[in-house]
Amino acid sequence: MSDNQEPENGGGNNNPWMKSLMIWGGIFLALLLAVSMFGGPREAPGTAILYSDFKEKVAEGSVAEVTIAPDRISGTLKNDERFVTTPVPGDVNLTQQLEDANVQYTGTQPEQMNVLLVVLIQALPFLLILGIAFFALRQVQKGGGSGAMGFGKSKAKMLTEKQGRVTFEDVAGIDEAREELQEIVEFLKDPQRFSKLGGQIPKGALLVGSPGTGKTLLARAIAGEARVPFFTISGSDFVEMFVGVGASRVRDMFEQAKKNAPCIVFIDEIDAVGRHRGNGIGNSNDEREQTLNQLLVEMDGFEANEGIIIIAATNRPDVLDPALLRPGRFDRQVVVPVPDIDGREKILAVHMKKVPLAPDVNPRTIARGTPGFSGADLANLVNEAALLAARRNKRLVAMQEFEDAKDKVMMGSERKSMVMTDDEKKMTAYHEAGHAIVAVHEEASDPIHKATIIPRGRALGMVMRLPERDNYSYHRDKMHANLSVSMGGRVAEEIIFGHDKVSSGASSDIQYATDLARNMVTKWGMSEKLGPLQYEQSQEGYLGMGQTTRTFAGAETNKLIDQEIKDLVEGAHKRATELLTKHEDQLHLLAQAMLEYETLTGEEIKVLLENGKIDRPDAPTGPIPVAPSQGSSIPKAGKRFGGGEAPQGA
Repeated sequence: MSDNQEPENGGGNNNPWMKSLMIWGGIFLALLLAVSMFGGPREAPGTAILYSDFKEKVAEGSVAEVTIAPDRISGTLKNDERFVTTPVPGDVNLTQQLEDANVQYTGTQPEQMNVLLVVLIQALPFLLILGIAFFALRQVQKGGGSGAMGFGKSKAKMLTEKQGRVTFEDVAGIDEAREELQEIVEFLKDPQRFSKLGGQIPKGALLVGSPGTGKTLLARAIAGEARVPFFTISGSDFVEMFVGVGASRVRDMFEQAKKNAPCIVFIDEIDAVGRHRGNGIGNSNDEREQTLNQLLVEMDGFEANEGIIIIAATNRPDVLDPALLRPGRFDRQVVVPVPDIDGREKILAVHMKKVPLAPDVNPRTIARGTPGFSGADLANLVNEAALLAARRNKRLVAMQEFEDAKDKVMMGSERKSMVMTDDEKKMTAYHEAGHAIVAVHEEASDPIHKATIIPRGRALGMVMRLPERDNYSYHRDKMHANLSVSMGGRVAEEIIFGHDKVSSGASSDIQYATDLARNMVTKWGMSEKLGPLQYEQSQEGYLGMGQTTRTFAGAETNKLIDQEIKDLVEGAHKRATELLTKHEDQLHLLAQAMLEYETLTGEEIKVLLENGKIDRPDAPTGPIPVAPSQGSSIPKAGKRFGGGEAPQGA
């Protein structure tokens, strides 16, 4: 019987008492043996004398009595002094001499130990071994791996309402996923409603989605709604360096779940233990594979696990073993997507309940300006806005704080303390103006959200573009527009400062353009020469370490692929050159405005290009002077447009 059941029958309090009693009994027995062996009362042996001196004292008549033993002779002199000596073998005349001297003498046998004491002494090593074994078994029987040798026990923890109850009301923006899981909750509450029509409870549900989309939050909401025992464990908690430990923990976890059925077991990051079998070293002895095999058997083996629902979460379903994904184990795969604009608005409303808001805050506007944000990103946005308001000593969080927090999350923190020379600022201004002008005149490009030459994160400046609506696929014209915009900064440097003064600030632009062109050619079939074929495929690296690219092309085809990528990037460079040469006056105008104001919004850039000035309270009177510069020194100009990164160590 396990410790988990003992409190139910009233025996849970006896174990510590019995254990203490046994320990103290063993200590008392050991002390008793020690006292019996070494601490028993013995007579004082007396003064040791030579055997010849003893014979002389007998002859003199000074010995009163003698006790003769095989290995020693002890006695008392007439002056009450005790003595002891060792006899000489073969002295057969000793007793005659004692009688002649009128000395009382007696003989003794060798000391005999108690038979029980002898048995205890001989059995002491075996008793110690049995005691150690008993202690080890008691430790192994402890539930949850709490014992010193409990590494084979499951580390699953039962979630209680004391840890913060979460319900489906706290989950927003992923309505379809919530509805699928809510059906599981209804089954747990009223199983007869489904079973009377022949329906069976789903054995498992796999939550699949990008990081931060709310998979763990959904699992906690299921626990809060179902009001049934809810065990939570991470996939990495199963695997240890010792072979067989993970499988033992899986068995123990299901044993605990059976005792508390109906219940829910949530395995977070199941890809840590559920990856494809056959990728490890020593397939037959791989600890992770043994753990996965045991998990497969427990989920759908010969023994039915009635009333146990397994819910797992992962953001890498492509690496999971096919046997784990089949119906009967994970009957449902629930996709938890990145929320759309309506979902983002609902998520913001949930997180804004904890924040005192100013009247001008509009969640819809914030949701429109945060495409691609996950639930975790939106929670971080609200938190950053609250922190900004606290630093500014405000009692309410206003729309300005949310806008500043959005810029911080998207583009990084401002580095206003960074000292830049005038030449570096001018180079950065023209670089970012080149991106912006090309984006304005490329019809398929996303509109500009903000352009700045204030260093943010690792970039010295950037142009941030945001789509007008959520995009779920990208068209060829948009990709070509993005290639042209990425080349705009480099082309602006070439036009304004000359070929020899081009900086290293376009390194991230070139990387972005090259990766985009390669995907267009090798994955998306957007090359007329190569056709709609896939030539490269990303896959998990060896032993699960990183991502690698597998190429399905020969040497000649690879040369053609490289040439096509080069043609796409150089074509974008040519297109950007044509646009900036045609609109060079706008390039100068925007660069001078960025030097003046440092940061411009997309609307301000639009007004500037139409009217030649910006309607700002701090705007100078009259149009902004246009003064192209020549011969600028090479700056360390870096930027990010729409998500790129500045080069490090440029």
